[in-house]
Amino acid sequence: MKACVKENSKNCTCTYPGCPRKGVCCECIAYHRKMNQLPGCFFPPEVEKTYDRSIKAFIKAYS
Repeated sequence: MKACVKENSKNCTCTYPGCPRKGVCCECIAYHRKMNQLPGCFFPPEVEKTYDRSIKAFIKAYS
């Protein structure tokens, strides 16, 4: 598992400092789904930096 997390972390676009789920995609997706959100990697960089992970922000970013 550690090798997978290390590899995933290289491509993780989350900019949230100290995120405990960085590189652990399954935990990240489960967490954000529970919060009725999408993970930061679904957003363009300028939107991801706002930490607004709402579905509304996702739709607005891609409309």
